[in-house]
Amino acid sequence: MIPRYARPEMVAIWSQETKFRIWFEIEGHACNAMAELGVIPKASAKNIWGKGSAAEFSVEKIDEIEREVKHDVIAFLTHLATFIGEDSRFVHQGMTSSDVLDTTLSVQLARASDLLLLGMDKVLAALKSQALAHKYTPTIGRSHAIHAEPTTFGLKMAQAYAEFARCRERLVTARVEIATCAISGAVGTFANIDPRVEEYVAEKLGLKVEPISTQVIPRDRHAAFFATLGVVASTIERLATEIRHLQRTEVLEVEEYFSKGQKGSSAMPHKRNPILTENLTGLARLVRSAVTPALENVALWHERDISHSSVERGIAPDATIHLHFALHRLAGVMEKLVVYPDNMLANLNKLGGLHNSQRIMLALTQKGMSREDAYKTVQTSAMASWRGEGDFQTLLNADSKITDRLNSDEIGEMFDLGYHFKQVDVIFSRIFS
Repeated sequence: MIPRYARPEMVAIWSQETKFRIWFEIEGHACNAMAELGVIPKASAKNIWGKGSAAEFSVEKIDEIEREVKHDVIAFLTHLATFIGEDSRFVHQGMTSSDVLDTTLSVQLARASDLLLLGMDKVLAALKSQALAHKYTPTIGRSHAIHAEPTTFGLKMAQAYAEFARCRERLVTARVEIATCAISGAVGTFANIDPRVEEYVAEKLGLKVEPISTQVIPRDRHAAFFATLGVVASTIERLATEIRHLQRTEVLEVEEYFSKGQKGSSAMPHKRNPILTENLTGLARLVRSAVTPALENVALWHERDISHSSVERGIAPDATIHLHFALHRLAGVMEKLVVYPDNMLANLNKLGGLHNSQRIMLALTQKGMSREDAYKTVQTSAMASWRGEGDFQTLLNADSKITDRLNSDEIGEMFDLGYHFKQVDVIFSRIFS
């Protein structure tokens, strides 16, 4: 993660200060639960919570201790003891490091998910606004990047909205699955700690109890979470790539907002480049790079090893920070997107009505011609028009195979642009109802 692609509210979740504060909350809540069960004195639990809550943990001092003991949780507990005093002997009773580390990661990923969902809501709002504004703005649909049949720019935006809405649902599911708490002790047997402690801590932190941990929370949960982030990233890239293509000079149907005083090139003063959507394409690659390591983390040795640890220390902050930034950047792009309806219509008409070829073919089949013959007949005129040998409609009217079945008025009706948009309301009702 670099500051250029980071927003402060997400960065704060992954700060050392936040991490140590969550560590203490886990330990403090566990002490309160054990006091209620009579495992430790209530006065000690009160002292631990009071002094720990007021403590200003020093990242530098904890790091200094860790350099000696070579263990991050022990370093923290040693530092915590300087605030709490004698009652510190009751901290971490029956617990193991993974209880603290894994539960903290769950808290951080849940909080990160909440910020990601807010970012996704901004994207959805921008897409809905564009979809409604351009519900009937004609544009050419492309398959294989070649003109196909007419669509509307609103439908393009509606498709993107529907895809992001599915991503949002997946992220909600991923958040539920990742938000689990494990306070089960060595190898997860609760031999030295009561399961009710885990239930108490989970409730206080807004988590669910991990049904069975093996000293660690099973990493299939994390794999599913990062896979979901990867899908969201790919959806961002899909839309960003569409914008980039539509901004090409030869197309110029939409354009990223170009602010006053902005410069597009250090060499060429005329340039207006799609730099934001290109950036989004790159950020999507970074987010997806977390998916394979997360999948490989699932296979740990026996009840626990720490091969996953170094991976998660990198991918958890990086993937969530980058995706959070990308969602807000995409929302800004779509909110300010410059749309050129006249260029869309000009491009749509560039092939002189060839996009109506299917309508002619279907009409011929309705008049008794076989589909194969209808296809070949229409294709003959279409390819001649493609080669610049005449206007498509004129060529159709000059072919007796066609005019024997369709008169000129019927052929002309096949070139009505509105025909292609008669079901737009139906599609919109499916998405925005």
